[in-house]
Amino acid sequence: MSDRLQVVIAPDSYKGSMSADIAANAIARGWAATRPGDTVMCYPQADGGEGTAEIIARAVAGARWCSVSDVPGPDGRLRDSSWLRLPDGTGVIELAHMSGITLMERLDPRAASTRGFGMVIDAALREGVTSLILCLGGSASNDGGAGVLRALGADLLDGHGDTVPDGAEGLLSLASVDLDHVPSAPPGGVTLLTDVTAPLLGPSGATAVFGPQKGIAPATAERFERGLQNLARELRSDPSRPGMGAAGGTAFGLASIWDLDIVPGAEYVADKTGLTRALDDADILITGEGRFDSQSSSGKVVGTLAALASEKGLPLAIIAGSVQSGHDGATVDLTRIAGSAAAAMSDPEHFAELAGAALANHMSDQSTHEKRDQTQPQ
Repeated sequence: MSDRLQVVIAPDSYKGSMSADIAANAIARGWAATRPGDTVMCYPQADGGEGTAEIIARAVAGARWCSVSDVPGPDGRLRDSSWLRLPDGTGVIELAHMSGITLMERLDPRAASTRGFGMVIDAALREGVTSLILCLGGSASNDGGAGVLRALGADLLDGHGDTVPDGAEGLLSLASVDLDHVPSAPPGGVTLLTDVTAPLLGPSGATAVFGPQKGIAPATAERFERGLQNLARELRSDPSRPGMGAAGGTAFGLASIWDLDIVPGAEYVADKTGLTRALDDADILITGEGRFDSQSSSGKVVGTLAALASEKGLPLAIIAGSVQSGHDGATVDLTRIAGSAAAAMSDPEHFAELAGAALANHMSDQSTHEKRDQTQPQ
């Protein structure tokens, strides 16, 4: 390894505190201040969750945003939203923009809906998109995509022929689904970007694994599972297919109306942004996220980049808001640097910059030790 390094910085967003772009630039400032002779390159990343569409927009020349007004958020409050149109006519729509958990004033898994996401998909179809890339992640709901289906023209009815309410609670009274008025997929097809491989149902499904972060208590989990079972009974898609549990089962709902591809979001973004190619000439890769834990290795940015780094024999360092899992390479815990989670959240850019400097110092110390070892008599 030469004295001057090619440093690639490619974090995910730090949910609730820093976008991937802000985090990457802060880490880069800290590294550059400590090792100004190195070449530092930033490739902000995402995995289909919050910030994915923005990162694709920066990576694709000629991409433009299309506005959609008065879209219901996951709690029903109206807001303005948007989707991304690529030069080839592809529409990129991020669920977190209009149905994400960060839009909730308080968690409400019973009523939270994906209807807004469906309305934006419908708007893109009406604008004549040639294909769709749907970014699933960061959802507030556990409705199996029922809100999406309803926004696209489906009727979800109870045993009396009345429309069931929005949200997961409505699925408990679901008796039939009419899909006759749902539009066809665009000619170029539909791709889902996800960060999970979970099926819809069971101990590794949407409710069991991701329900708690949406406010589903253990005592009520059975009711939410039963609602998704009702939906699975009425739709033709296979609930056991890997990825069907993504975004509270939204992947399952979409797969019931269209043939589609499910793609790991982190891999797609790494390729689209040029990160995969950049790693060929890199000396070290730095990534990060809000919480590094046992789930980080399953489809998330950090786990995906760890596999890429291992494949290329590249050192990997991780900067996380909180480090809850082990890693063979260097890790920096922002909460530990700041003294508390509250302090880290109060000025995340500052502590990310300190983390970048700490890693650069660690690399300098490591290089010094290597040189010293090489000059020792044999």
